[in-house]
Amino acid sequence: MFYHYGIVWVATIFYGFPSKKMIIIGVTGTKGKTSTINFMWSCLEAGGYKTGIISTANIRIGEKEFLNKHHMTMPGRFVIQKLMAQMVKSGCTYCIVETTSEGIKQYRHIGIYYDIAIFTNLSPEHLESHGGSFEKYKQIKTRMFAVLSSHKKVIHRKPIEKIIIANKDSEYTNYFLNFKADKKITFAINSKADYVAENIKEISTGVGFEIAKAKFKIDILGKFNVYNALPAIIVCRLLGVKDEVIAKGLLALQTIPGRMEKINEGQNFTVLVDYAHEKESITNILQTANNMKTVGAKTIILLGAEGGGRDKAKRPIMGELSAKMADYVIVSNVDPYEDDPKQILE
Repeated sequence: MFYHYGIVWVATIFYGFPSKKMIIIGVTGTKGKTSTINFMWSCLEAGGYKTGIISTANIRIGEKEFLNKHHMTMPGRFVIQKLMAQMVKSGCTYCIVETTSEGIKQYRHIGIYYDIAIFTNLSPEHLESHGGSFEKYKQIKTRMFAVLSSHKKVIHRKPIEKIIIANKDSEYTNYFLNFKADKKITFAINSKADYVAENIKEISTGVGFEIAKAKFKIDILGKFNVYNALPAIIVCRLLGVKDEVIAKGLLALQTIPGRMEKINEGQNFTVLVDYAHEKESITNILQTANNMKTVGAKTIILLGAEGGGRDKAKRPIMGELSAKMADYVIVSNVDPYEDDPKQILE
């Protein structure tokens, strides 16, 4: 671990502390991080703010997009600092970083000077790498929030506010709101919060909703994606971006790689690809699929689980939910590593 810590500082110094030259938004939680980041990127770009992102699925530097081929949400060694330096060079004023517990554990958040910390939700995941402890998993995520008060940032002679944005519908919200910040803002669907999404309506092309009678729509399927759109609305409103511009930004995002991604090859049935790999995500995607079904239609799920000792406890849960909620379940081998594929299937 000391190797990881040292190499990150070398990279940060080598690239000239690029995160001090942009406003850095960190997004952490169990689900929805990649979608949240992409919605925010689209809205900030619509508002005239050139933005970079580093996420599990994709990397963006302004309008340029690349698939994340590093097999890590937070790439190690020099990669993150190099990407942020490229963002600075290209004129980005904002950078959004998907911040994972595994990345924090390996000190990849070191040298990232966060200004806005966003909490999406929390449920047991990747516990094997945290000694099987949900408490350790939860605690390690708080390090991103602690960074907010560890430094002061001034860009173009303007002090940058420190802000926490948190999902009030999560039972763990207050745990993350306890950290020091200039502003603390909450959002929800089912609780009292600063921003509450109401009148949510799922349609064949996406989801419509309102915030204090202001109307918004996303063209990504799934009611749960309203949670992922809310932080984008909050950040843009803080910047003074008008609601009609935010609405255009939300609609401009048509696809998030591997996140309720529609595959259209001219077939007469709907195909969705999603990264769902734990209880709530599997439930959400199957509920969405079942809500879309016409009379006589069937839901078929192609399910895979990684090997390498990854989240063994979740495999039977994923299988059980799929059997209950889908009409047909097809189980495949996905990167079994050194594990016996038959054991994964069983």
